[in-house]
Amino acid sequence: MTLTLIKKIKLLPLALLVVSVFAGCNIKDPSFSIKTNTSIPKLLDRNENLRMGKEWDDVQTQYQKLKLAITKKADDYESKIKLAQLFIREARVTGEHGHYYNAALTMTDQILVSKPTDANFTFLALLTKGGVQLSHHDFKGALVTGNQALALNPNNPQIYGVLVDANVELGNYKDAVVLADRMIALKPDLRSYARISYLREIHGEVPEAMKAMEMAISSGIPGYEDTAWAMLTYAELNEMYNKNKEAKMLYEEILAQRPNYPFAVAGLGKIELENKNYDKAISLTSDAIKTIPEVGFYTQLLDIYKETGDRTAFDKTLKDVWVMLEDDQKSGHNMNLEYAHIYLDLVEDPSKALEYAQKEYNIRPKNIDVNLMMAKIYKKMNNDQKYNDHIATAKSTNSKNPDLAAI
Repeated sequence: MTLTLIKKIKLLPLALLVVSVFAGCNIKDPSFSIKTNTSIPKLLDRNENLRMGKEWDDVQTQYQKLKLAITKKADDYESKIKLAQLFIREARVTGEHGHYYNAALTMTDQILVSKPTDANFTFLALLTKGGVQLSHHDFKGALVTGNQALALNPNNPQIYGVLVDANVELGNYKDAVVLADRMIALKPDLRSYARISYLREIHGEVPEAMKAMEMAISSGIPGYEDTAWAMLTYAELNEMYNKNKEAKMLYEEILAQRPNYPFAVAGLGKIELENKNYDKAISLTSDAIKTIPEVGFYTQLLDIYKETGDRTAFDKTLKDVWVMLEDDQKSGHNMNLEYAHIYLDLVEDPSKALEYAQKEYNIRPKNIDVNLMMAKIYKKMNNDQKYNDHIATAKSTNSKNPDLAAI
């Protein structure tokens, strides 16, 4: 299939914004509550590698100003929205998802409970909450929240981003395409081009997805975190389709703009793993972990240790991963697919993998990635009938994902 609206737009240079499949490992802060209207979560200190000079100074100053404004006036909804958005940015930058996503929800829920007379504040609170629900993998909740916001303001492009993402994850791909076309018609920018790219890729239009990602990157500001994230996604897209040279150049370009950016460092580590340069792979992945304790970085280490046969290091790292996943679950993050991946590909326990994958399938039976996971599991279990059922759904969008082709 072809996304209609993007065909009408002259192609410029572009990129893709997605949430990391694996989240941070912090337990929900017990001080978070919406019983009072002035509860303000903490701003955590950044790792030294993430301070980025003036950027961190600006974040701290903004936090203090917003905190003071809310303390003085409990119904300062504009400051609460800005603070929620600050928390979301910090979650992305620091990997402290368990703390910051719940901090953002604290602020949005305070607004929604107060029922502002100005509908725009309700809209902004719903928009922000929907984004956090997506990050928690609560896709059904995000769809409900997004539609509530859409009813209040159908002309804001960002709400279409929430709805595109929610529908994609739930497997409502036709709806997602319509919404993405509407989003880019309202505002062709990094966010909208990124979603066009993702939809093109899952529909098998890989060259077109690449072009859309270039346009997304071109729409961003060099050095900004969202631009770096878009470049990272583009690098991963190149890597997925066996363009490791291009991926490596992108990772290095990101690091030239944002030194020590951990996701780019880990990306270089993955390329070294694929090239069987195991010492370099371990060193780079470990460097990324020192900056952000991201579960995905730890599972990358597990891949390395499994391939090298270092069982002692594998077992030690696996224990850390189980603790981190448990903490993520406690902070409200659905980690079913992450558990399924680890049990299937690393622990090699397809029965346990099926236990978690089935939970996710019950939530979103039309999603192609969930069905691909189910197909992989049933292939390992030699259940041809179940395999065929799930692989048919996984192929329903004509995706050219190499993982799909491999089975």
